[in-house]
Amino acid sequence: MELLLSMLRYIKGYLKIRVIGYSPERFLNACSHRGIYIWGITPVHGSYDMYVSVSGFRKLKPIIRKTGAKVVITERIGLPFYLFHYRRRRMFFAGAVFGIALIYFLSLFVWSIDVRGNRKYTDEALLTFLAEQGVTHGMRLSQVDCDRIVKDIRKSYDEIIWVSASIEGCRLIVQIKENEDSKDIVSTQKEALEGIEEGRDIVADQDGVITKIIVRKGLPCVAEGEQVTKGQILVTGAVPVVNDAGETIGYHFQKAEADIRAQIIIDYKNGCDLEYAKKQYLSPKKEELYLRLGKHLFWLGNPKNQFEYSDELTTVSQLRIGNYFYLPVFWGSRVTTPYILEETKYNKEAIQKSLSEEYHRFADSLEKKGVEIIQNDVKIYTGPLQAQAKGTLTVITDIGTEQPVSIAEDVADGDD
Repeated sequence: MELLLSMLRYIKGYLKIRVIGYSPERFLNACSHRGIYIWGITPVHGSYDMYVSVSGFRKLKPIIRKTGAKVVITERIGLPFYLFHYRRRRMFFAGAVFGIALIYFLSLFVWSIDVRGNRKYTDEALLTFLAEQGVTHGMRLSQVDCDRIVKDIRKSYDEIIWVSASIEGCRLIVQIKENEDSKDIVSTQKEALEGIEEGRDIVADQDGVITKIIVRKGLPCVAEGEQVTKGQILVTGAVPVVNDAGETIGYHFQKAEADIRAQIIIDYKNGCDLEYAKKQYLSPKKEELYLRLGKHLFWLGNPKNQFEYSDELTTVSQLRIGNYFYLPVFWGSRVTTPYILEETKYNKEAIQKSLSEEYHRFADSLEKKGVEIIQNDVKIYTGPLQAQAKGTLTVITDIGTEQPVSIAEDVADGDD
């Protein structure tokens, strides 16, 4: 409330006055009796400073004459006095009005599209998709249909299970949540939509020896220690229905579920040339500044890269007012570092160290996926022009993939 009152006073304008006399109390009482509002009273060397509105000051003349007080204006405050002081600076006020109008006009458009929560799909891919749907930087806020954006993304991306679109200032925020196990969810959704539940077998997706099998649904077709080949059924989703005589009279189809691990052998091969081109950086670096207004780019300097080989580092910043009001004004710099290529040759120790580190990174990635390495037969071979790390790894890993039950067509024919 106090802030609003201060703003109203500033818009109307008010005065700071100093009251000098033998009895300033009579002056204050007379102002109170006539309804003249005075605030901010401060004693100053036998006199009093205070604030009064312009309209209130005009009513002081009879009070001054009656009380014999002397009133001096020490300061004029407010918008009317400011405008009067700069009344001859027409271009300044015209520019201020134009700036305010321009900011208001720019606030009617989308200048930033922020995609959050995406991991599998990149920002560029999603922004390209939105652009194909007509959602781009520079479109009017009134044309943004958040509900349509949500429906288009959900319809086009099966692995995105939740979408939210909202407007904050001049920024469109699209938040998504991707499915962590997309294949199972998509399969379940399709089955629910179609109103059927198809049987599924689990078949081997590679050769190996079964080390563990725990079946939750379906019937096991192999046992621990058994050698299997790619394509062989490990667990079937066709569960036979038998009569009292032990005869199979039909099948109950379900989706087989099981934890199956097997010992398999995988090949490993990685190599590199002993000779390589090494970057030798030169100086000085070249730096150009740029300014982008919407789609128009302006360079401060020569933007052409005159070097045969160089690395470029570009920075960009966007103008904004507050947290949500983004404007189509960008600036930044591009630093170009030239270099030449020098033919260099690895020594034996360096190449072995490099290939060994590559192998350990590969092994770590397998372990993070739950693969257990039980035997390593990888060796490093160094030739005159190239070095290679190759061999085999014996590992224990998950095995098996889904496919429709192979018995489904035969049973269907028998039922007919």
